[in-house]
Amino acid sequence: MVQEILPGIFRIPVPLVGNPLKELNSYLIQGKSGNLLIDTGFRQEPCRQALEAGLKEIGARREDTDVLLTHLHADHSGLAPEFAGEGRRIFISEVDRPYLEPSNRNTLWSLLDKSYIAGGFPPELLQVLTFDVPSRSMAPSNYSGYEPLKDDQVLEAGDYRLRAVLTPGHTPGHMCFWMEEQKVMFTGDHVLFDISPNITAWAGVEDSLGDYLSSLRALRDWDVSLALPSHRQTGNFSARIDELLHHHEERLAEALEVIRSKPGLTAYEVAGHMTWKIRADSWESFPGHQKWFAVGECLAHLDYLEARGLVRYEADGPINRYFA
Repeated sequence: MVQEILPGIFRIPVPLVGNPLKELNSYLIQGKSGNLLIDTGFRQEPCRQALEAGLKEIGARREDTDVLLTHLHADHSGLAPEFAGEGRRIFISEVDRPYLEPSNRNTLWSLLDKSYIAGGFPPELLQVLTFDVPSRSMAPSNYSGYEPLKDDQVLEAGDYRLRAVLTPGHTPGHMCFWMEEQKVMFTGDHVLFDISPNITAWAGVEDSLGDYLSSLRALRDWDVSLALPSHRQTGNFSARIDELLHHHEERLAEALEVIRSKPGLTAYEVAGHMTWKIRADSWESFPGHQKWFAVGECLAHLDYLEARGLVRYEADGPINRYFA
C-alpha cells in the first residue's frame, strides 16, 4: 500500500521475491514539472508490477519521471532504465556510475571473482553463482546514459531540495539525500534500522569497512528528524549509527580472534567460523549465495584489520592465508 509520508512524498513498497530483505522502500516525490523516483527494485516482474501500481495509485506518469539512485545495487537500480521517462534522467553518484556502465561490467566482475578465489572461495561454487547472485542476474539492462552526481550537489523535486551526501562503504559511491529544511534524510542502505547493511570488499577499494565507519561517524551528529531507509522501518538516526558502529567493533574482534586461534585460514574459512544470522545448521549448509555475501563481508573486515597492521596475509599459490 502506498503511503504519503510528507506532502507530495510517497513510499511505494516493492517486493523483493526470494530475498531476505523482503522489500524495497521506493520513494516518489511528485511535482508539477515532473516526478523523482528514488530507487526502483530488481529487474523482475513483481518489482515492475508493484512500481507500476504505485505510480498509478499516486497519479504519477512514468513519462514525467526522473530516477534517482542511492547506489548501484540491483535491488535499487534494476528497473531504472524502464521507469525513467523518455528524455528524462537517471542520476547516480559519479563514483558508482562506472560500475553500471555496460562496457565495464565484465571487467569489474572478473576482478571481483579473482578476489573471491584469492579468499579461498571454491571456484566451482563461484561459477554456479555467476548467474544466481541477484546483483548480476537482476541488474539493469544495458544502458549508458546515467547522469553523474557529485557530493553536495543539489536536486530540486516538487517542493523540495535534496542535497547529495557521499557516504562510501556499502558501495564505493553510495549517497544519502538530505532535505535540510525538513530535516529529512533518505538514507539508502547506509543506515538501516533492524538489519545491518552488508559491507563487502570492492575491487580497487583498499578498505570498504573503514570507509563505511568513517561515513557513519560523519553523519552521527546531524539533526535528522526523519530517516527514510531503503528497507524496512525507520528509527532514531543517531542511536542507530551508534549501534552499527558497535556491531562492527564486535565483528572485527570476532574475526581477529578466529585468526589468532586458527592461523593460516583463508577468508572463506574465517567466515565459516564467524557468527551469522542465517537459518542454517552449519557453514556447509549455508545457501551458496549467502556464502558469497558472508565471504565478501569477511574480506571487508580482514581488509580493515590488515590496513591497521593487526593481520597480514601470505600467498599460498592463488590463495591468501591470514595470520595475526
